[in-house]
Amino acid sequence: MVRLDFRHINKEMQLFDKRRDEMLQKCHEAIRFSKRVIYAVHRDDKDVNNLAKELKEKIQKLRTRGELQFSSTYKVAMQEYVEAICLYEFIYNSKVPTQNELYVSAPDYLSGLCDLTGELMRKANYLAINGKVNEAVRVKELVDKIYEQFLLLDIRDNELRKKFDNVKYNLQKLEDLVLHMQKRQRARAKISRHPSPSSHQQEQ
Repeated sequence: MVRLDFRHINKEMQLFDKRRDEMLQKCHEAIRFSKRVIYAVHRDDKDVNNLAKELKEKIQKLRTRGELQFSSTYKVAMQEYVEAICLYEFIYNSKVPTQNELYVSAPDYLSGLCDLTGELMRKANYLAINGKVNEAVRVKELVDKIYEQFLLLDIRDNELRKKFDNVKYNLQKLEDLVLHMQKRQRARAKISRHPSPSSHQQEQ
């Protein structure tokens, strides 16, 4: 007679579910914290360095457990982390961490970079409002480099391909924005060199 005893399996499943719930909570916390870092970068918050450091610590804790490394929530947490830290490092340290430096999978790194271009577009709009042409050009050049590197890849993942389409869109918007800013800058320089006769009369 065949005998089956699933009691030990039930305990194992309960333990797995408990660990999974704990990890999901940590993933959601990391996602929220990534958004806090991005928001702090845009506001140039005085606590941005501490927030970035704390985010890295939270991600490190996520890596110590392997149960969820192939779950969608874990992947989103890693992608948000890449986006937040790359934005932080570029704005404050003029660099973009590599995949190996961030210790994430290639798909998560690439997805995070795609999302990064959206935040860079947002940053460029702020720079445009404040007339910071050179900084906006620097942002555009980074997105251009990201786009150039993506062209070297054979992207077969549908989700990543959709995100890459957003990179192309953001690059086009940045090119238009920078061109408009440069035209305005040249027009202002021309006016300052050749003031109108009416302005001379007003000064007299």
